[in-house]
Amino acid sequence: MKQNLGLMGTLVALALSMPAHAQFAKPEDAVKYRKASFTVMAAHFGRLGAMANGRVPYDAKAAAENAEIVASIAKLPWAAFGEGTDKGDTRAKPEIWKEAAKYKEASDKMQAEIAKLNTAAKAGNVDALKAAFGPAAASCKACHDNFRKE
Repeated sequence: MKQNLGLMGTLVALALSMPAHAQFAKPEDAVKYRKASFTVMAAHFGRLGAMANGRVPYDAKAAAENAEIVASIAKLPWAAFGEGTDKGDTRAKPEIWKEAAKYKEASDKMQAEIAKLNTAAKAGNVDALKAAFGPAAASCKACHDNFRKE
């Protein structure tokens, strides 16, 4: 059983490390993938925000679980911004491809802030969650402001 899990983990790691064009049969598949990734990430991030802002009671276990999910999913969508994915059912602005270095910098900053949020959530302290949530949310907003159509 453990060998099967190890093999499965290796296969998943290999699949994730392949270039985006190899992961998606068609550009619209990549768009669906990244939209789904962002949707799931937003749902779990929203749960953290509700706790950080006092809209729901703080639950240390739920905060840690949701932050872990956000941190994992935050790594996924970036491979789905390949060639041809700027068309169709997407709110991605052309600046993503025209200003690729700026976009990469913004995505790296967001992932770094999400990692800090994940660490804070694991501390089991609502004040740590509150302190880390603001910068993480700001990094998400900056990307939306610069790279996403409304």
